[in-house]
Amino acid sequence: MPMPRISMGTTIMRTMTTAMIISTTIMPRTIITGTTIPTITTTTITMMSTAATTIITAIPMLMTISEPANPTALTEREAAALYRLMTWLSPAFPVGGFAYSSGIEWAVEAGDVADRLTLCDWLDAMLTDGAGFCDATFLVQAYRATEAGEETQLRAIAELAAAFVPSRERHLETTAQGRAFIDIARAAWNADGLDAMVKACAAPLVYPVAIGVVAAAHGVPLAATLHAFLHALVSNWISAASRLIPLGQTDSQRVLASLEPAVVETARRALQATLDDLGSATFRADLASLRHETQYTRLFRS
Repeated sequence: MPMPRISMGTTIMRTMTTAMIISTTIMPRTIITGTTIPTITTTTITMMSTAATTIITAIPMLMTISEPANPTALTEREAAALYRLMTWLSPAFPVGGFAYSSGIEWAVEAGDVADRLTLCDWLDAMLTDGAGFCDATFLVQAYRATEAGEETQLRAIAELAAAFVPSRERHLETTAQGRAFIDIARAAWNADGLDAMVKACAAPLVYPVAIGVVAAAHGVPLAATLHAFLHALVSNWISAASRLIPLGQTDSQRVLASLEPAVVETARRALQATLDDLGSATFRADLASLRHETQYTRLFRS
């Protein structure tokens, strides 16, 4: 709220004087909606003479000083986008990500992942040369097709993304989360044109495509959406591994911190990539997701 500044206004009638009478009047405080004006004291000085009377009245006056808006504050649109993005990709958003390990459970069973360092190596490969980069690219392409209203192109992207999943369990993982994400996001935050774009996809939406479509329909910035998605993806992998190795909370955060450069680089590549750049070289991780289907003891669905 602008701060008030007090200024004195004075009315003077000149004359010759021989006597002076001073009186003070207290005016009641006035409340205006949203603003409180402090009590105003009016002082009247009366000078008496045989020829004339001089009255000097001093009245405090209120003026406001406009302060510049905070240039670092979020706009209403930016605040809404951030709020929704943080909600959609929070572990509390009910898509069921906690039930899937993306094959990490078999990797732990086989001894490929046994501690913090081996987990870092495994996840770095998955992120930069495997499912992480591919999913990020599909998200970017789905976002841009939705933003442009290209329903045919979006359908082709959705079909290719579903075909790119290497195993039955991974297909269940990504389509189940994609379906849950779409349903809940539309129920809580529907947007104009979203239903039409979802319908245009025809095939079941995989998780990254679903996020790209919803984010574009709501006007959430692409780069922020992509970084948030990759952070959520890596965080879910680490959460699964922490229960399987097991891994302490501090070491889990060390893994997340060590993967920050890989997340940034993967996002940069995905923003520049086309569908022709898609590809995976993480054969061991793909094999882990296949072998998990017949693993004897399992905590996770993938």
